[in-house]
Amino acid sequence: MSKKYHFNLEANWSGGRDGAGKISSGKLQAPISAPAELGGPGTGTNPEELLLGAASTCYLITLGIVLTNRKLPVEDITLASECILDGEGGLKFEKIIHRPTIILGKDATEEDIETAKKGAERAESACMISKTLEGNVEVTVEPTITIQS
Repeated sequence: MSKKYHFNLEANWSGGRDGAGKISSGKLQAPISAPAELGGPGTGTNPEELLLGAASTCYLITLGIVLTNRKLPVEDITLASECILDGEGGLKFEKIIHRPTIILGKDATEEDIETAKKGAERAESACMISKTLEGNVEVTVEPTITIQS
C-alpha cells in the first residue's frame, strides 16, 4: 500500500482580469493577480510565477540531495530559472530552463566537475515537478560548475 501525502490551499478572488485575491497554504501566504505582462494589474503573484517557483524549488532541493549523495565538495548552489510561454492559440507553458551555478570546494577535481554536471541533469529527471510536467512542458538544464578560488 502506497503512502499518500496531502497538501491543501485556500484561495479567494474578487473581480475579473483586473481583480485580485490571495492564497494560503501552509507557510505560503500571498496576494495573487493576473500578471501585468498579460494585461492584469500585476499586484500579486500569478500562476506563471507559482508554476516556475514550484519547478525551480523542486529542482533545487533535488539537486542538493543528488550532489550530497555523490559526496561532492559543494560550497554553494544558486539557481536562475526562466519560463517561456507560447501565446499562440491560447496561453501555454512551452519551456522551463534551469541554470544552476554549482561552486565546488578548492580541492575539487575534474572528475568532481563532471560528476556535478551529471548530477545537475539527474536532478531534473528525478524532480517530482519535472516528472509531472513531462510530455507537456520541456524542462532543460544549463549548469555552470566552478571551483572556489
